[in-house]
Amino acid sequence: MKILLKSCTIIDSTKTYAGSRDLLIQDGLIVKIAKTIDEEADHIIALENLHVSAGWFDAKVNFCDPGNEVKEDLFSGLKAAEAGGMTAVAITPNTQPTVSNKSQLEYLKMRGAFSPVDIYPYATLTADMKGENLSEMYDLSQAGAIGFTDFHKHVSGGIMYRALLYAKNFDGHIISFPLDDSIFGKGYVHEGRASVLTGLKAIPALAESMTIERDLNLVRYTEGKLHFTGISTMEGVELIRKAKNEGLKVTCDVYAQNLVFTQESILGFDASFKLLPPLREEADRIALINGLKDGTIDFVCSDHTPEDIENKEVEFDQAAFGMIGVQTLFPLLNEVSELSLTEKITLISEKPRQIFGLKSNTIAENEFANLTLFNPTGSLNYDDIDSHSKSNNTPLHGMKLKGIVYGLVNNGILSLQDTSGSK
Repeated sequence: MKILLKSCTIIDSTKTYAGSRDLLIQDGLIVKIAKTIDEEADHIIALENLHVSAGWFDAKVNFCDPGNEVKEDLFSGLKAAEAGGMTAVAITPNTQPTVSNKSQLEYLKMRGAFSPVDIYPYATLTADMKGENLSEMYDLSQAGAIGFTDFHKHVSGGIMYRALLYAKNFDGHIISFPLDDSIFGKGYVHEGRASVLTGLKAIPALAESMTIERDLNLVRYTEGKLHFTGISTMEGVELIRKAKNEGLKVTCDVYAQNLVFTQESILGFDASFKLLPPLREEADRIALINGLKDGTIDFVCSDHTPEDIENKEVEFDQAAFGMIGVQTLFPLLNEVSELSLTEKITLISEKPRQIFGLKSNTIAENEFANLTLFNPTGSLNYDDIDSHSKSNNTPLHGMKLKGIVYGLVNNGILSLQDTSGSK
């Protein structure tokens, strides 16, 4: 199959393509990049303000399959990722049963075998996510797990210490969600203006910074390697900045919603904004963006967390945490004006692959085509998009999104989205 992309702006931090280019793909391989290509092709794609980048990678999604398919399943989750321009996703292991053995990893791989979206699964850090004993991390790594996490569950210092030591034997990636629930207990919102004005129980920044300090001490002692997911506070950013300057092997990510929204959003008691970590202060939001710009924070992901109506359209204190986001990761990140377009694309394409030791996508002749096609300036009302998730828990209803995904090319598959409602 031949695919000809016409008049593309190519976004690639490793190469410079001045002006627009035509790009010819044959049987999944980029065979020619030139100012003009006049060849017959099965698909000739000429779209307004067409941009092409290395395929995007959402490195934290929860597809609820198996066990909670009423909220999401692999098919709907992958279709949402595809519509969001993702050529790869990393799936969390908090399913029922949890991803704690090889058969669960094989299930995920087999179910996604025919999708243009590559699946990179996480496995549990502890057996069945019970927090008592380490999972069979080496065997799980050999079976394809790219990292180990107990999702949002707080892990004891002893477990983290042993995990860091053991993972050194096979260069495994341990993921820490730095939020100590023994500190905030039944908290729901950021401790500050949000908790004072709503009267809702608070989640202090201390719950994050204490966990980060503990885990950094363990990394320093074990000389291990650790990734923090979901940094949300300026204190957390500064601790990781100092650790990196010290030479510790630490990396971290931030969720797109924490770059755009603040605690002000929850003052109307809209449970769509009930997130974990919670939305923090404006000073925290700015610190997160600065952390992205100077390399303290390595990449951005969605933390796509589907929930059914029964768990979201209830009183704020009864609602579940989380929002869907894999389909809207780029438009949300595109709201951050302090970052250039190249910086934004790098944060959701090249950087997460680098952190997890995966092959980087290069836009060059004789390289396999793993590409996302998009228009960074086009706009679309959220309620006009064809949402593929089974769940609807998002605060983006009624919002205009800046940035349209036209489609993707991966695994020899061309996937194009209906953007007829765009402007």
